[in-house]
Amino acid sequence: MTSSTVRAAGTPSAVLPRPLAPDALAELRRRDDAGRPCLPYEDPEGGAPLRCCLRRSRAGERIALVSYAPLRRWAAGAGADPGAYDEQGPVFVHAGPCAGPPRDGRLPFGTPGALRVARRYDAGGRILGGRVLDLGEEPDAVVRQALAEAFSDPEVALVHVRAAEYGCFLYEVRRP
Repeated sequence: MTSSTVRAAGTPSAVLPRPLAPDALAELRRRDDAGRPCLPYEDPEGGAPLRCCLRRSRAGERIALVSYAPLRRWAAGAGADPGAYDEQGPVFVHAGPCAGPPRDGRLPFGTPGALRVARRYDAGGRILGGRVLDLGEEPDAVVRQALAEAFSDPEVALVHVRAAEYGCFLYEVRRP
């Protein structure tokens, strides 16, 4: 399988996974989307999927596990009402500012053989469907192809990429 590019209005556009927005991170580092205070700790082993910089944590880094409502936050900015599709779940973030995502062009959390879900949403915040992805040996290509398929439907406004095992939100991709 080869890497694909998402197309919008006939022009190629790179798929851009979005880390949590700086203003959302600042809020989550004080109080999370469930109203709980942030409780930072030193990560003893590393490997936590950080949504602030879209990479795995390293042993010894200060991180926090917070409750995050990705669709609610998107909907607030888009003027949408996701209704019952609004949900919140656990995500890891750095306890303080970080450098942000790497600029290497690769999609984050692409572990060969892992299972992911690409969940599609319309402009109103309603689920349009989803697809389970077996990342196989070419994780980047598999996810890029799923995103290209999702955005070939003009009704799809954004896609959440999630871990299949726990349903955890990993990152968002908006229509280019």
